[in-house]
Amino acid sequence: MGSLSLLWNLFQLKQNEHKTREQLEEIREKKLRRVLKTAYEKSPYYRRAFEEAGIDGENLTELPLSAFPVMDKDVLMQHFEEIVTVSDLTQEGLRQFDADGRDSKGKYLGKYHVVHSSGSTGIPRYFVYDDKAWGQMLLGIIRGALWDMSMPQILRLLSGGLRILYIAATDGRYGGAMAVGDGIDGVGAKQLFLDIKTPLSQWISSIRAFGPNLVIGYPSAIKILGELVEKGEVQAQVCRVISCGEPLSPGLRSYLEKVFQAVVVNFYGASESLALGVETDGSEGMYLFDDMNYIEVLDGKMYLTCLYNLVQPLIRYRISDQLTLKASEAGARYPFTRTEILLGRNEDLLWFEDPDGKREFLHPLAIEGFCIEGLLDYQFRQTDVDAFEMLAEVSEKDKEAVVRREMLAQMKAILKEKRLDYVRFFVVFVREILPDPRTGKKPLIVSF
Repeated sequence: MGSLSLLWNLFQLKQNEHKTREQLEEIREKKLRRVLKTAYEKSPYYRRAFEEAGIDGENLTELPLSAFPVMDKDVLMQHFEEIVTVSDLTQEGLRQFDADGRDSKGKYLGKYHVVHSSGSTGIPRYFVYDDKAWGQMLLGIIRGALWDMSMPQILRLLSGGLRILYIAATDGRYGGAMAVGDGIDGVGAKQLFLDIKTPLSQWISSIRAFGPNLVIGYPSAIKILGELVEKGEVQAQVCRVISCGEPLSPGLRSYLEKVFQAVVVNFYGASESLALGVETDGSEGMYLFDDMNYIEVLDGKMYLTCLYNLVQPLIRYRISDQLTLKASEAGARYPFTRTEILLGRNEDLLWFEDPDGKREFLHPLAIEGFCIEGLLDYQFRQTDVDAFEMLAEVSEKDKEAVVRREMLAQMKAILKEKRLDYVRFFVVFVREILPDPRTGKKPLIVSF
């Protein structure tokens, strides 16, 4: 998509911000029926699931979404080849393509954008977008990043020469890095990607040389940038700070607004749909992109129906995040659904200190994704300024030796890349990794 075409399509998408709630619901309904029809006609899994629920081609266009069956990640992995609506996508083919890793921006079979997502044990799940769906998603991301701006304001911003700094996990097929990179290319901006595994000293030299005027990344990583700015180690005269990939707490939002003296945008996305919502005012709440997704909250559980991906339809797909939807209010600035609470992954960092007092961090997402046979789950527990334990749960006791060897080898490589060779680490096997009773989630890093 060329720059002019992208800007024109962005302008058209932004028109939805000025529609009434009823008009927006009409758009969502039309897109929903197209997804349901495509899934019924082209996906063996959905045809079977719909018909078992009493849904056929006759009542497909009339029944409410609540009448359709739900699904989750286990169903997706078990029935992947039956869920997709094309015949050239297989999980094994995607695994081989992902494992090859020679071109993290390359397209599978030259036509599919592949996003890799994994749980704590690293079992891969793949979310696949064709060019049309990927283009729609990019428009949603750009709209969210430039939220509350008019098209004339956007054009002035772009004409001034954007220099965008992205701080997050950048290697591999992380959806955020792939989408941000393509989006930056689309608007013709200069870019600097800093991986969270990069040593802090390299951050400083790279940022000094680049001079960013817009920052995108994990809030925990942007916080470190803010601390460098406060100490005078780098300068960052930025117009926008865009937080993504982790929840943004009110306290951290206030800190970033104070340090950078800039608009802070809290962007919400997931591998299943990389453009879900946006928040620029904590008191106003987050707006969900109803023109791109249909989100339901039932008994505290979130279900996503992506309205633009017809290659891999996700209909009433269970997402682990928790939302509390706000009732519509007369006079609201936008017609989109608002959410009051958004809970997701929110990890601490592991900070270490060498004998000379030099500090360096290890981000949890840099150490996520171990994929070892027999490893069911794991956590990290820091035990000293230069040491941590890896708590591991295995399927069988006789797997412990292999799991220990693989975990230590992979962790040693990560620490070497981060220049944390002095850090001591140990593997401790436990019977079970339990969730935090307050949140119901299993944190990747636990206190000691």
